[in-house]
Amino acid sequence: MNTSPLVSVIVPCYNQAIYLPETLQSVLEQSYSNWECIIVNDGSPDNTEEVALQWCKKDQRFKYLSKINGGLADARNFGIKHSQGKYILPLDSDDKISKMYMSEAVSILEKDENVKLVYSKAMQFGAKNKKWRLAEYHYEDFLVKNMIFCSCFYRRKDYDQTSGYSADMKWGWEDWEFLIRLLKKEDKVIRINKYHFFYRRKQGSMHNSITLEKKDEMFLQLFRMHEELYLQYLNPIKNYRKTKFHKERRKRKIKKMLHQFLSVFKINNSKR
Repeated sequence: MNTSPLVSVIVPCYNQAIYLPETLQSVLEQSYSNWECIIVNDGSPDNTEEVALQWCKKDQRFKYLSKINGGLADARNFGIKHSQGKYILPLDSDDKISKMYMSEAVSILEKDENVKLVYSKAMQFGAKNKKWRLAEYHYEDFLVKNMIFCSCFYRRKDYDQTSGYSADMKWGWEDWEFLIRLLKKEDKVIRINKYHFFYRRKQGSMHNSITLEKKDEMFLQLFRMHEELYLQYLNPIKNYRKTKFHKERRKRKIKKMLHQFLSVFKINNSKR
């Protein structure tokens, strides 16, 4: 009998059947064996169902669910609702994980109950092939710029203390918004110093098509959803120029983002 904790891998899929086998293969190759992989067909017009069912026949740990299209956040929540694992790993249907990601993350979580979240270093592949240079996690920096990708490990019991991923984040960033609610300043977050996550870059993806206007709208939405939290940490964010994160290579872009955030603060405060 397998006594290791069950990991639930949640794979929402909308019109990505062409990439799905590569994603599922990376799950199948895990050195850690006690997992279930829940494939959620979010009303895909392509052959997602056909591909998913083939993998369910290949290994019973793959499970297939289908629902009316409701967006990425809704599909993730739907999959987690039907999961049985102690730990949750969201995985988009065009990305991949390394063979050791699951085993190393579970080991960390099992050894220390105070660890709230585990992730790793990341690589980009596809249209671009390079290391994904993400800053180290610091809570105040995290409120300004997300450095944790969606495929991180957390406990199901902690997810259940939140309202899940917000379907209101229509342009994206639903993973960042969820993590803002999941994490508190005192929570322990661990980044594994290895490249365990592989993020596919595609031409014309939603990530690439987000305009500055949409970003402004998304920033403002984050503030409205977490106004008290951001006002609590307003001074640390104002001091952001002094942090290590600000000194990294993308300084100009981060400075612009900081200006956008502080502009939204000004807008919110002017409406009081």
